[in-house]
Amino acid sequence: MSHLTEQRYPNVAELVQSARELATHRPDLCVLRQVGTSRAGRPLHLLSVGHDHRAVLVVAGAHANEPAGGSTLLRLAERALMERELRTDCSWHFLLCADPDGAALHRTPAPRSLLDYHRYFFRPAGPEQPEWSPSVLPPDRLPPETRILIGVIDELRPFLQVSLHGTDLGGSWVQLTRDIPGLAEPFAKSAAELHIPVETGASDAAGWPATGPGVHVMPEPGAEAAFPSLPDDARHSTWHHAHRYGGRTAIVEVPMWASDLVDDPAPHPAPDRALRRLAQRLSRDTLLVEEILQSALPRLPEVDGPLMRATRWAVALVPGLAGDWLQPPPPDATMAYVGSIDAFSRRLPLRAAAMLLRVLKETDDPDAERLEQLVTHWCDAFAERFRARWVPLEHQVEHQSRTTVAAVRHTLAAGD
Repeated sequence: MSHLTEQRYPNVAELVQSARELATHRPDLCVLRQVGTSRAGRPLHLLSVGHDHRAVLVVAGAHANEPAGGSTLLRLAERALMERELRTDCSWHFLLCADPDGAALHRTPAPRSLLDYHRYFFRPAGPEQPEWSPSVLPPDRLPPETRILIGVIDELRPFLQVSLHGTDLGGSWVQLTRDIPGLAEPFAKSAAELHIPVETGASDAAGWPATGPGVHVMPEPGAEAAFPSLPDDARHSTWHHAHRYGGRTAIVEVPMWASDLVDDPAPHPAPDRALRRLAQRLSRDTLLVEEILQSALPRLPEVDGPLMRATRWAVALVPGLAGDWLQPPPPDATMAYVGSIDAFSRRLPLRAAAMLLRVLKETDDPDAERLEQLVTHWCDAFAERFRARWVPLEHQVEHQSRTTVAAVRHTLAAGD
């Protein structure tokens, strides 16, 4: 595919065009249809390959700032068409982009650095994210993108839903709503062959049981959360909706930039002291962003756009999260776990600052220059601290597609 050769992430229009070409080429096996429209009136498309009543649903673009999933989805669709054995026991269904409005605001087709990635960064506030909104909103207030995704799950009743996610800097890991026996081995083999580190202590899965390095099984609803201040609980997301039909969900994360600091399983010598230091830095860095935000607010003509809502959402998470990190750490805290928290503590204020910077630059605000210096410094420090190395897009896509196919095969083999 040309966008892989160019090391460029395709936009939503290019994804739809590629899907349309596949459906035109093989109308006997492919159907592309619109399944709804976003809040801003953008269409959401579903590409289906095969006719078996047992369905796999693959979701891309649930987070606007995680662009690899679209390329992976096209790779999987092509494989499902070319490899008959992939269609023997199931049909494949691909939601091309779960959040086209968000995708229109986050633009990083070919980032060369973390600073490039953050120049046009956007990640919506939690209530506006299609997979996460059920964890923070009542059913009657869910955004249309969430209702569309839930409707697709209700229609297909997939035995497996795969959600394609990514991280800016770190390693690869998998989150499962129910175990998939045997998945850990092919996942680890793929990561090793493609020189992608496995994030063995991912903060997103803190406290979750692991069936192998980087493969985590979500605790049941009601179990104590590792970071109780965070309002968006994964156990109440759309990932669990497939359970109504006996299915499960696999979330496959892949990094844009890799760091070997996130796969060290050695015990950390002083995790309590390290987490206290990270909590303090998180609070300090976020205060810098908040000070600029409060300074600029009286001058801004628009204070409730999506970038501002997302900035405020990220800033509001910090006091509770910093408090969570001051609690006693897990007794088995590893170097990888503390490294993942370190990345999280850098990522959250940096994202808030990057989104606020976009607003200030659009209005030529006098605080824009000061904030741009901060964003540039934080990007450089993040990359230097974690010795960031770019993961070729081809490798990002290959690892996600291999892991997805392995998840399908092992789920079918489990037969439950």
